[in-house]
Amino acid sequence: MPTMYLFGSAAPPVLQVAPIITDLRGRGWDVCLGLTPTAADWLRDDLRGLEELTGHPVRSHYKRPGEADAWPKADVILFAPVTANSLNQWALCLTSSFVVGVVAEGIGKRIPIVAMPCVNAAYAAHPQIERSVDTLRAAGVTVLYGDGGFIPNQPGEKRDYPWELALAAAEAKAFEGR
Repeated sequence: MPTMYLFGSAAPPVLQVAPIITDLRGRGWDVCLGLTPTAADWLRDDLRGLEELTGHPVRSHYKRPGEADAWPKADVILFAPVTANSLNQWALCLTSSFVVGVVAEGIGKRIPIVAMPCVNAAYAAHPQIERSVDTLRAAGVTVLYGDGGFIPNQPGEKRDYPWELALAAAEAKAFEGR
């Protein structure tokens, strides 16, 4: 069974992660869920259920040196939703959070990675967002942003997050070249 690391940061679509995991499990994926500390706090009442759903501990912090890894090796990493904060930290290799550290290192390990930001138009207007997207794409990350990916909405505007695009891209990336 292939393994997908599903990572999320604190944007509203992270609250939809349980049905996404159920969908992935139904497609034959072993799913390991990683969250930024704030996303983990948002989901704190659901963490036990998410662990039962995945069969793995939900991680939001680094393990201690010498501790065994609780997860199997990833065949692909899907980081969705990615906030402006996590996107910029990742592009700049600022690895204070577990999920950002794993994806930053994942580039060097050549793990297939797909990311789909979730930023509103006010954040998207900041020039660092495009620089970060360009940096990650140049490093081989599939970033679903703009045409064919996430289109920023106006602040406060509610729109469905295009999970199906992220899932399809992650599955394609996992089996690319096999």
